[in-house]
This record gives sequence, structure tokens and C-alpha cells, in this order.
Amino acid sequence: MVKIDSYFIGVDIGTGSVRAAVFSATGERMSLSVSPIEIYRPKEDFVEQSSEDIWEKTCKAIKQAVEIAKIPISSVKGIGFDATCSLVVLGSGFSPISISPTGREEQNVIVWMDHRALKEASEINETDDEVLEYVGGKISPEMQIPKILWLKRHSPEHYKKAKKFLDLADYMVYRSTGEDIRSICTMTCKWTYLAHEKRWSKKLFKKIQLEDLFENKRIGSKIEELGKPVNYLTKEAADHFGLTTNTIVAVGIIDAHSGGLGMVGTSPDDTLSIIAGTSSCHMAISKKPLFVPGVWGPYYGAMLPGMWLNEGGQSSAGSLVDYIISESAYFTDLKKEAKEKVVSYYEILNDVIYDMEKEDPYITKDFHLLGYFHGNRSPRANPYLKGMISGLTLNQTKMELAKKYLAAAQSVAYGTRHIIEAMNQAGHKIKNIHMCGGIAKNKLWLREHADISGCEIALPKELESVLLGSAMLAATASGYYSSLSSAIKGMWAMGEKISPGNIAKQQFHQKKYKVFHELYHDQLKYHNMME
Repeated sequence: MVKIDSYFIGVDIGTGSVRAAVFSATGERMSLSVSPIEIYRPKEDFVEQSSEDIWEKTCKAIKQAVEIAKIPISSVKGIGFDATCSLVVLGSGFSPISISPTGREEQNVIVWMDHRALKEASEINETDDEVLEYVGGKISPEMQIPKILWLKRHSPEHYKKAKKFLDLADYMVYRSTGEDIRSICTMTCKWTYLAHEKRWSKKLFKKIQLEDLFENKRIGSKIEELGKPVNYLTKEAADHFGLTTNTIVAVGIIDAHSGGLGMVGTSPDDTLSIIAGTSSCHMAISKKPLFVPGVWGPYYGAMLPGMWLNEGGQSSAGSLVDYIISESAYFTDLKKEAKEKVVSYYEILNDVIYDMEKEDPYITKDFHLLGYFHGNRSPRANPYLKGMISGLTLNQTKMELAKKYLAAAQSVAYGTRHIIEAMNQAGHKIKNIHMCGGIAKNKLWLREHADISGCEIALPKELESVLLGSAMLAATASGYYSSLSSAIKGMWAMGEKISPGNIAKQQFHQKKYKVFHELYHDQLKYHNMME
């Protein structure tokens, strides 16, 4: 019997905003509230935020979500937090410690996409430590240990003042409950914790002179599985959220992994879950550990308890498309047209492409784009790689911009195909894709991914799968569901499906895919020539 008086809140702290949603126990979304957050870029490759700003915007988003849902606050039984894998640095209590070259204390969050620690990541990779086997062979500058090492070297006074280093999702749990309980998801995926053996590689921390992180619980001491309760909201947090102290807080989770939970369904073995936003994450689970060169993992219990996770991804997905569009000389006219028609400029460009394809279905046959504008996360695992374009002209028309936009979307889809091939070669048997995220609402994006990967794409009924995943954790932590698997069965449902296109298109993409790889090899060749 459904308890209609039980509701659960999912909170997603993304790169550009905090989103909060209220869900029923059967997965029906009752409301959604969005509150933008500040982002700072003091130098090239530096991307920063403020934990205080994030907290304030979270409070606002939660209050609004409950008001929109028009439910009594006593009916909110649990809350789950997911967040980008950004690093939060705190002093005493919740006081921020600066991580910024500006020295501003409020700028105490190194955002996931920040690449200041490229050198430190390379040094860690040279240690040949055992943890590298569980990150696809190479640690990324987007992970936390390289960032902390950078801070110790370049801002030692702030490093010394820091009392706690937390993943953003763990910070939200700590701030809400007063309990410093870390997530098996965050610590395994971004901090080198070996969850399958419940231990750290102390040798690694000694080699890179970060063994002091274990003093005074600077990176915590208690790590819990997903779906476990942490504690009830403190009086202060409950007041800020407009909730009661009878609301349980679940162990936190990384945003992409929450999206994986929210759309993995009940038969996940042959399915790749793609969370497509600013970047894209490609989640595949298995019953035994599978080692995929250049793909993060295998991580034990990082998305589903008792299962292993491999996590591929692309550092620029939606951000790549947005960059290509916004850099165009035609962008001002495009924005004006979108405003007049009250539609997104993606819809306008999609319509232009559909019209162009009536005369020539292969409009990018002489225009090629390699989308490594922010390096390659997987499977090449090289953050130093750059984007490449072949086929430029002096044209500044809407049609020319549409062609570039399509080529960018295709490049991301070729990257997805590359990741799938690497995973399947290592033992996965991926045949289907489940997709969510902002870009997954774009019909052209979905078409290109289906045609290029050859996989059927299924959209979850609830497109806000990241928020649903956090709500599933809340429902499990509250005891409404006995396990996370039960919550998935009770709250998830399948939506629309998109099948690959005709044979001729597949042959076209096969040739384009060869060019995609050739552009990469050309880049290496040019680099070697300039050496």
C-alpha cells in the first residue's frame, strides 16, 4: 500500500545551479526549483566556487520546492544530496578556507573541471601505486588528491589552516547533520579509497607527502554505503530548509552516479547509463571487477551496493556545443531569433539541419571536429589533448553555424562510441543506452548518439534522473524502502526509446569515425614535430 503522506527530496548541486525536487514514494515528481550559483575563473584552468553561496542557494531551492509541491513539511521523511565532485576546504566549523590565488576566503571550492593540478596528477601517475589499477591506469586532475597536493605546494598557509577536505556531496551532508560521514561513492571514485578492501593505500600518501591528511580526521574517518542514513537534520539546517528535524539525511553521492541510479532500471548488465550535461559520464556496472584501460574504476559499491562500476566520460559535452555556438559571429542574431520565437536556439539550429538534410543528408562529410577542447577523460585519459577542426570557411551564416553545431554533437557521440568499444573489449556487453541530463532533451543529440553508437537509447520516464536518484537514497535511508534495489523498482519507470537510423547513415558514420581517430593521431604527430 502506498503511503501518500511520505515524500522525499532530491537535491542536485550542479556546476551552474542548485536544483531541488520533491518526489512521492512511487517516483512521481511533485515540484522542481532551480537556484543559480556563482562561479569564479581567476586564472586559466582555475574554476572556483563558494560553499557558503552553495549552501544559501540550496536553502532557497529546497524551500521553493516544498512550497511548489504544496505538501505539509511533516510529510518530508528524507532528503538526499548529490553534487559535482568538487573539493570543499574548511577551517573550524563550517568556515571557508581559500583555495584561490586571489586569497578570498569565500572562494573555498575547487570545481571538478578545474585543471590546475595537471602536474600533480602526472606525478601521482608516475608512482605506479596500486590505486592506479582502479582508475583505468591514470588518475585525473579532476580528482581530489592532485588538487589537495597542489594546494599544499602553492598555498601552504591555507593548507595548514584547513581542518577538513570534503567532496561537495559530503559537505552538504556534514552541513545538514553535523556528522562527518563520507560516501563510499565519493571516496572511492575521487579520493583513491579501495572500497573492496575497505582501506587506503597509505604508501601512496607517504610517497606524495600527504600522509598528514589522516591526522585529526581531515579527510574523515567513517565511510558508509549508499542508501544508509546519516542522521536527522539539525535544528539550524531544518530551519534554513523550512523542514522539520524529523527529516533523515542520506549518505551523499556524486551527481553523475545519482543519475545512474535514477535511470539504471532493473536489468542493468547490458546497459550504459549516460548522464549528459556540461560534461558527460558513462556508467556501466558488473558483478565482477572489469579493468578498462583509460576508464575509471572498477569501483566497488560506488553506484549500487555489491556491484562494480566503470565510469567513462567526456570532460566537455554540453560545454563543447555551447562553446561552438557562442563563438560564432552569427550567435547574436541567433539569440535574437530565439527570443522572438520563444524557443531555444538549439531548436532553431535543429530545424535548420533538418531542412539542409532534405537536400544533402551528409552535410558534415567535409567538416570534421575533434571535441577534446578540455582534454580527454576516457578512454585516452589525456587532459593535455586539444580540440581540432577541419573544413573551415569564411561563411558566417546560420547554415554554417548549424553545420558546426552538428559536427560538435557528432564528435561527442563518436567519443561515446569509443568508450563503449573500450568497455566491451574489457568484458562489458553493452547493447543499450539509458540517457538523462539537460542535453538528453535535445532530439538531434539523441538521434546522433543512436546512429553513431548503434545502440537503442532509452529515456527514463522521469527525465530529472539525477534528482530522482537522490530521492531514492532518501527513501531508502528513511526506511520506506528496505534496500536501494527496492527503491529503484518502486520509483523508476521507462520512457521513450530511440532506435539507430538507416544503414546508409551508419556507413557514413563509420567513415566519420575513422576521421575522428585520425584527427587524434594527427595531433600527436604535430606535437612530436614541434618537440
